[in-house]
Amino acid sequence: MSQNPLIFRGNSNPALAEEIAKRLKLHVGKALVDQFRNEETRIEIGENVRGSEAFVVQSICKAPNGNGVNDALMELILMIDALRRASAGRITAVVPYYGYAKQDKKSKGREPISAKVVANLLQVAGAERIVTLDLHAAQIQGFFDIPVDNLEARPTLCNYLKKEGLCDDAIVVVSPDAGGVHRAELFAKRLNSSLAIVFKRRPEPDVSEVTDIVGHVKGKIAVIVDDMISTGGTLAKAAEAILARGATKVYTVATHGIFAGEAIGVLERSDIERVIITNTIPVDRLEDHPKFVQLSIAQTLADAINRITTNRSISELFIEGEPAVADALPAPVEPVPTAPV
Repeated sequence: MSQNPLIFRGNSNPALAEEIAKRLKLHVGKALVDQFRNEETRIEIGENVRGSEAFVVQSICKAPNGNGVNDALMELILMIDALRRASAGRITAVVPYYGYAKQDKKSKGREPISAKVVANLLQVAGAERIVTLDLHAAQIQGFFDIPVDNLEARPTLCNYLKKEGLCDDAIVVVSPDAGGVHRAELFAKRLNSSLAIVFKRRPEPDVSEVTDIVGHVKGKIAVIVDDMISTGGTLAKAAEAILARGATKVYTVATHGIFAGEAIGVLERSDIERVIITNTIPVDRLEDHPKFVQLSIAQTLADAINRITTNRSISELFIEGEPAVADALPAPVEPVPTAPV
């Protein structure tokens, strides 16, 4: 395989792909990713990939151009297939946000396990490795028969919180549900703070009700930690309940800002002081909403790509909880125009 990786992207998160390539001192490979007039996905790789280490950066989410989640998934699958048929040496799918991850089990009869179906599709298309970030359930890695690198956004998010003075005894880290306790514990350890847990029930999908809070929140700033924010209703209700227990302020941090439906409006009207997310999913005109802060995760993904290409450990990036600065790749290629073919 060639020394330098080739970075390609679909339409779901082009800005993140461009930033990753820039940090690696590479360019995004030329590719046509469009639709035919009948709305079928059209893919054409615009440069030689024979024997190359190819990375396709694509979140499975709604794209800035208006394409839906399923369009993003089809773009990813067809790009992998096109690279495989063009004799790429190894193909890695870099999926910052793994869509359908919430459907990782059957909660009642006659339901699909959609996260497993997506895993099957990526493998059959020709992906030989998956790089993703904060899977909704870590056991989704077991749906694959190929290597999966489940990276962490925690160091990036915690570094921001520390810079804002949100650490130590001044705060309490809060898990918004019982399933997120382990994640919250890791944040609390890194921030040297205490832990609280919100218990809730879901009478129906995307609707939740707070039933109890375990832990001491009175007189402290509460930092709610989650992996994704979908409708925002759960966080808004949790913030209301936490403030009612005596907390002074409520912040929330999450890796993936899905913001489905009226989520941004729900969070703006809520009692939450600030919503902190990463850029795994693009969000239109977030600068118009001062309550929201979006942090870049490009460095972590660039480091992972670098280490895969040079056959070095990825887990070492997180031993100390701090992603390393990206090492320069051997003989980086010169940037070239990225206009489609």
